[in-house]
Amino acid sequence: MGVGLTVWGVLVFAFLFIPIIVIIAYSFNTGRLLATWQGFGFDAYGAAWENPVLRASVITSLQAALGAAVLSTILGTLGGLALARSKVKAKWVLWATGLLTITLFTPEIVDAVSMLPWFVSLGTDFGIAPFSNGMVRLVVAHSVLSVAVVTFIVRARMHGMDESLEEAAADLYAPPLRRFFQITLPVASPAIWAGALMSFTLSLDNTIVSSFVQVPGATPWPVYIFSALRVGLRPEIAAVSAVMFVLTLLALAVVGLVLRRGGQSAEEMAKTLASA
Repeated sequence: MGVGLTVWGVLVFAFLFIPIIVIIAYSFNTGRLLATWQGFGFDAYGAAWENPVLRASVITSLQAALGAAVLSTILGTLGGLALARSKVKAKWVLWATGLLTITLFTPEIVDAVSMLPWFVSLGTDFGIAPFSNGMVRLVVAHSVLSVAVVTFIVRARMHGMDESLEEAAADLYAPPLRRFFQITLPVASPAIWAGALMSFTLSLDNTIVSSFVQVPGATPWPVYIFSALRVGLRPEIAAVSAVMFVLTLLALAVVGLVLRRGGQSAEEMAKTLASA
């Protein structure tokens, strides 16, 4: 039984990580096309850096992901705290939980089709200039899809908090803001970091919604790859993908370091990240 589970675990990990290993290996391909191996070298990385369109798409994706992570983390943290501190049977809690759940299960193509005319109306019909900006569109659209994730992660974390800590601080005449920043926020910080990381990664790989709401001059990285499929993928696509993978690992390492400094064990860290 133990051997069978070990073999099954190895097969699962191989299924998950072999494609990543392959794309990283092909990022060192000196051939003209990604699927045609001609030799080992760093030409693809140099070509990717010298390609202004490709470089701009990566910068756009990173900026949109960072903006979406900040916005969705702020809104999701406030929402998670509000849901955790309210009575479970309150009508507004049930309605809010239901609406957030709907955003998680709604197909992205439905979100994309609904957001496009909304942004066009706000930017054109109502004259709200920021919604004609491609970066603003990406940040808002990606945040809408990530707020529910952060909210549920923070809510789950705060449900396990001992409220007597805040009550004791109140008995010692600590004002509400001081209680929030010195007690509530540090307790919720592991979930907040996990939610921010999840929002960042969800924004980076969002293709469907991004392809609908983006405007010329603000094309994110996934949309660039999707358009590149028409002419054939080149090795520099794999090179940038490898760099983005390394950035994701670095983000995970930063979150892990923060959680470790917060006194969490390896098991608690895994649970926090898995809840994302």
